[in-house]
Amino acid sequence: MKDSDRYHKWVEWSDEDQVYVGKCPDLITGIHGGDPVALYSELCAVVEDVIIHFQAEARSLPAAKVRPMREVA
Repeated sequence: MKDSDRYHKWVEWSDEDQVYVGKCPDLITGIHGGDPVALYSELCAVVEDVIIHFQAEARSLPAAKVRPMREVA
């Protein structure tokens, strides 16, 4: 499993901004774009870049805390 697989990532429509927003709150605030499929791919790449940055600076990755379905099961 890759480090990035530990972090919840999703894309949702923003009525306020009229664009899709890609989120991974444990690592980044978000990115936006017009195509949800392309945006998810870009989001995954950004998350990988953030992880590489943490590793290059010998910093520990933050704990993965966001788990929307945790309460369901």
